[in-house]
Amino acid sequence: MVEVPTKLPPEAYRELGEGEAYHPIVPASASPFEVTMRSVVIGLVMAMIFSLASAYLALKTGQGMEAAIPIAILAIGFANIFARKSTILENVIIQSIGAASSAVVAGAVFTIPALYMLGLDVSFWHIFLTAFLGGCLGVLFLIPLRYYLMVKEHGKLPFPEAMATTEILVAGESAGQQAITLVWSALVAFVYDFVILAFGLWREIIRFHSIWIGRWLERRYSMAVRVDALSAIIGLGYIVGIKYASIIAAGSLLSFLVLIPLVHYLGAHLSGIIPPGEIPIADMSVDEIFINYVRLIGIGGIAGAGIMGVLKGLPSIGRSFMLGIRGIVATRGEEHDELRTERNINMRDVLLGIAACAVCLWIFFRADLTGSGMSLIGVLLALLISFVFTMVAARAIGLIGVNPVSGMTLVTLIFTSVVFTKIGLSGETGMFVALIVGGVVCTSLAVAGAFATDLKIGYWIGATPRNQQAYKFLGVAISAVFCGFAMMLLAKAYTLGSLEMPAPQASAMREIIFGLMGAEAGVQWILFSFGVIISVILAMSGVPALAFALGMYLPIQLNSALLLGGFISYLVGRSSRDETIARERKERGVLVASGFIAGGSIAGVFAAVLAVLGWDERLQVSYGENAGEIVSIVMVVALSLFMYQYSKRIAKSR
Repeated sequence: MVEVPTKLPPEAYRELGEGEAYHPIVPASASPFEVTMRSVVIGLVMAMIFSLASAYLALKTGQGMEAAIPIAILAIGFANIFARKSTILENVIIQSIGAASSAVVAGAVFTIPALYMLGLDVSFWHIFLTAFLGGCLGVLFLIPLRYYLMVKEHGKLPFPEAMATTEILVAGESAGQQAITLVWSALVAFVYDFVILAFGLWREIIRFHSIWIGRWLERRYSMAVRVDALSAIIGLGYIVGIKYASIIAAGSLLSFLVLIPLVHYLGAHLSGIIPPGEIPIADMSVDEIFINYVRLIGIGGIAGAGIMGVLKGLPSIGRSFMLGIRGIVATRGEEHDELRTERNINMRDVLLGIAACAVCLWIFFRADLTGSGMSLIGVLLALLISFVFTMVAARAIGLIGVNPVSGMTLVTLIFTSVVFTKIGLSGETGMFVALIVGGVVCTSLAVAGAFATDLKIGYWIGATPRNQQAYKFLGVAISAVFCGFAMMLLAKAYTLGSLEMPAPQASAMREIIFGLMGAEAGVQWILFSFGVIISVILAMSGVPALAFALGMYLPIQLNSALLLGGFISYLVGRSSRDETIARERKERGVLVASGFIAGGSIAGVFAAVLAVLGWDERLQVSYGENAGEIVSIVMVVALSLFMYQYSKRIAKSR
């Protein structure tokens, strides 16, 4: 058994001097257990669970779920249940396979739900092949960049998420207790959310009708203040933090306390029906005004923020692309295979893999197009854009820990739509292929960014890159399967793009693609343009436009729950004058919140299964609406107190 240090060496955190080399904590000369039945099976189970949870959360709130840290903690926790304790390299493989889940889902939810919203026929194979082939391209395009990004750029790219995950894996023993906290929190959240969604023992949405103020505001002024009682949303708010939760909630306040009342007031003085509404505005409820008019402003804001992000990043995109090409060229001819920690999948196999993906994409597109030439153009667009943006995604993750997938996918959709329209492909077929191409590119970029994190973790610890690369494909495949299952299930149980399951990014993509390629090209461009203008004003004022616009699009109950979670995070962070204790409490709160997200999201998937089977109405407990809302208020307060106190428990051990 190799003795592994409990912390990284100092040179892991800084640039190396002339002639200095980084030595991982598991030396290249050692060969501890790495790829075993245990590590592969646990990694696949993690990929299954977190794919379901990530899909639910992303479609419900528009916020992705970062699975790397929770999976690393759980891997260490499970290591103690075996007679032979898992090695740190086995835990790296578990994390690498499992973390494919959130990346694959993050790519798929941007475009695939838009197919449902457009009324197009969507099969499991459409979702699976888009996610799987896109994910494989992300892995394949990043492999040649591995040496340049991880070794040559060591210290220049901090990789914040990779560093946090690596420190957890290296700490080892302490993470075992963290796993217990995570699991208990997940169990509490699962029971809590499942009772709401499956049995309705208390209301999911608190409208404050039971204390008259909510009903009076809606009837008198068409204003609404609501809170979603689900633990998964509150947990997400804790991780988002008070600053961004406040910005997102501010977007909802503008929509529900200003724009909706304004539209209602103007509509009361206008006669007739104003498209896209189907009844006079004066007769519409708060939700109907929001869906038909105000939400389009939010979609415009999301699109505007995405376009500005790409324009702002154009110099970085060009620089990253040139650095990537230079890195590939510099790596050619250099042999590192003599060391275990430098063995990659060879370039010949990478090129064969890219060719295989290209052929599969051509067959995939050919099945839904009338000409092979159109299919070939679709394949070339997917390969070219994925290749160009892969380096951008990887470097963005390395620099700031955030992958600008939304903006790059938006550019992909616009560019692809224009190309297909110019060559005579529009309507449903054109929209379908453009969205599939966008889905492939989006998933490729999301997976490439996440895989860069995995490879950096392996570099710091001393994993074998070839093992990480090979088994990442398996993680992508399983994640694509369960992403497809979850998306089809949720699409059958709910209406994607509705208030129950908003799918905000895909809704924005749907409006753009329909405006460019639809038969009527009939999006409400005036409202859409208002959103773009608002996003520009916000950017000029220094306010994160994407977060605010997301708040304008999402129902207020989701964002007020995010704000509640952010406020709890703020309180936990201020719960002690000792900065060390306060920091430890807040970090423990992140574990509790992660458990809430995982457990609550899985409960949402289980509830969707019951809805599809038609059991949901049989299980619902029926009693007065006001009584159910009062119980819900009490339970949200109790859940918030539990989260606050359980996060603070670290102080009792000091």
